[in-house]
Amino acid sequence: MVSSCYLFTLLFAWIVGVKGADSTTYGLVRDYSGENFFDGWTFYGEFDNVTNGDADFVAKENSSDLAFFDSTTGHTIMKVDNTSAVLFNEKRRTVRITSDFAYDIGSVFVFDVYHMPFGCSVWPAMWTTALLQPGQKWPTGGEIDIMEGINLNPNPQMGLHTTSGCTQMDPKQSSSFINGTDCQGAGGCITTYDDEASYGTAFAAKGGGAFVTEFSNNGISMWFFERPNVPDSLKNNESSIDTSTLGIPMGHYPSTGCDIGEFFGKQNLIFDITLCGDFAGAPTFFSLTCTGQCYQDYVMGDGSVYGDAYFEVDYVRVFSLNGTEPPSSSSPSSSSSVALPTMHKVQGNGVTRVRISWLFAVIVGVVLWA
Repeated sequence: MVSSCYLFTLLFAWIVGVKGADSTTYGLVRDYSGENFFDGWTFYGEFDNVTNGDADFVAKENSSDLAFFDSTTGHTIMKVDNTSAVLFNEKRRTVRITSDFAYDIGSVFVFDVYHMPFGCSVWPAMWTTALLQPGQKWPTGGEIDIMEGINLNPNPQMGLHTTSGCTQMDPKQSSSFINGTDCQGAGGCITTYDDEASYGTAFAAKGGGAFVTEFSNNGISMWFFERPNVPDSLKNNESSIDTSTLGIPMGHYPSTGCDIGEFFGKQNLIFDITLCGDFAGAPTFFSLTCTGQCYQDYVMGDGSVYGDAYFEVDYVRVFSLNGTEPPSSSSPSSSSSVALPTMHKVQGNGVTRVRISWLFAVIVGVVLWA
């Protein structure tokens, strides 16, 4: 005969499980900020060897002039080299870092940023991805593009990239600029930011803002708050976040069309700034907001055109439903093992699909800006 105590224990566990599955309150587990911001990140340390970008991503030991803590502002800087002369056929030094920890479903990522890189030839991104294991091919484990912009396009984009079977169904979001709903492969399900201060000079003029991404079993949601509208829960360095108080997300990818547990593995966080390459440097995109030739007129030369090509970050914080630090590191052991950004992937017809999506996004951005 089953004891009443045992039955009570099962009932209690079931109630806790149901509550946990629907919970929107997450506890702080990781804070990347201040002088120790770069603790827990791996520098790429290679050329941009996938996108044909004219970027040399520095190794940690050579990064002190491009990736550093600014004691005056208390913020972290990651920038493109804007002082060195680059000759023909050379690449310009810049930064790409990947978090050593991978974060599971039931996490929230908050990026508080005062300035993002922009300018002709500049291609920055803040994103997450699952590191590929031997034998796996991208986009196994999924990718979340939190923010990706190019050149002087005033509106960046967000999106998901997965294997076949994930679609954006009935999204309840504040942005109506949905460029694609099939999340498969390089095309992805892409949404353009419709906030005029989400990138470029307008973003900098407003003092930046906060990007929030909820990675949950119920779906993936993304919010952007201009600096004056950043919620108190983010400004006050609180130890928890309740996403139900954040309002309608700018981008929303509900689990009704995409089983998050099936298509997404643990995610590593990434910052990168590449230059030109297959997308930012493609004449179709480049000519929409810039003049001249991407490499010859911008990457080459003394670098003075890159004065705005930098991230200025207050913090990156990770929150979790269980409120505990991940038990082990998932650090990229070498650059070859690191999954690369969706938009940086050149593979078969995917390039064409991405370019069409990007062209639509850039045109939308230019129209919104006009």
